[in-house]
Amino acid sequence: MLEVLSPNECLSAEDHSRKEFSLSGLVTYRSEDQITSITMDDGKVNVLSPEMLSELDGALSCAQSDGNVVVLAGRSGIFSAGFDLSVLRGGGPDAISMLRSGFELSARILEFPLPVVIACPGHAVAMGVFLLLSGDYRIGVDGPYRITANEVAIGLTMPRAAVEICRQRLTPAHFNRAVMLAETFSPAEAVKAGFLDMVVSAEDLLNSARGTATALASLDLRAHSSTKKRARAETLTCLRNAIEADMADLTFTG
Repeated sequence: MLEVLSPNECLSAEDHSRKEFSLSGLVTYRSEDQITSITMDDGKVNVLSPEMLSELDGALSCAQSDGNVVVLAGRSGIFSAGFDLSVLRGGGPDAISMLRSGFELSARILEFPLPVVIACPGHAVAMGVFLLLSGDYRIGVDGPYRITANEVAIGLTMPRAAVEICRQRLTPAHFNRAVMLAETFSPAEAVKAGFLDMVVSAEDLLNSARGTATALASLDLRAHSSTKKRARAETLTCLRNAIEADMADLTFTG
């Protein structure tokens, strides 16, 4: 049975070098040989609820404290279906706070000082896609899975922050199709568009992700961090400005 820790307890633990524990039940943290695996599993579709977002942020803090390369993964068949719709439909401060936390988590991954590999075991939708687009190397699986930013299809104007996250990674033609037309991509099509870097079989996903993380751990990590900061400086400035503009709109409209 996994030891259950809060994010703060995770940070205060003395040694994560060969340790596995759960962060309050939604996120599992496993650290071994300079690699931290952070796995989302809510037993359903991995909605990015306030609790899930908090646990992911805490897990990243632990990995950063450990100085580890990160593999961020979902559960079988799904990376994440996006924000918790029950919180969104409720509106008010809770919804606004959740939206801010989601996009700030993307910003954190984009500037994370260590390499972040994302293992996408199936569907990635809406905010799940935006997290996918924030990783350094993204590996998906072959199968009948949907990769889509579906906001326009369900009657939502794409948040400015989401636009900036998509802009920095998708090819120009696919950016238009993904953002303005809410196109759905298969995993193979998602590689061409820029959502993913590679597609493997479901059986090979975790080994491929760990192998990629091991290779990235051999980089000069100080140079990696400095180069990432330099390469993404403009994107991060635009993203943070977009988050504030989105939050101002939401606060104004209540």
